[in-house]
Amino acid sequence: MDASTEQLEHGTEDGAECCSDGSSVRKSHHSDKVKNSLVSRLNRIEGQVRGLKGLIEKDTYCDDVLNQIASIQSALNGVGKLLFENHMKSCVVERIQEGDMDVINELMTTMNKMMK
Repeated sequence: MDASTEQLEHGTEDGAECCSDGSSVRKSHHSDKVKNSLVSRLNRIEGQVRGLKGLIEKDTYCDDVLNQIASIQSALNGVGKLLFENHMKSCVVERIQEGDMDVINELMTTMNKMMK
């Protein structure tokens, strides 16, 4: 973590927080444990997707490919759930405490996208 990131982090209970760095860009600040978990899960998913491509290239039976796709979708949903939980516990709570109720509409839009 660089010095500018450390200055932005306010230190919530689990180490995850979203905040603005003075620009119009908001950033999230996850604890090392959460970040490592997200990155690890995404690395596994990346490997699964490469494997899926190999199955297609080898003309693997469609049902086997479809089951692999379902597995990848489930893994991505797991990443989304973990990120969503941390977002709710830090970013959303912080913005509501600051009186920024726009976060509710933003959250509803995001949830609708995730539920498609």
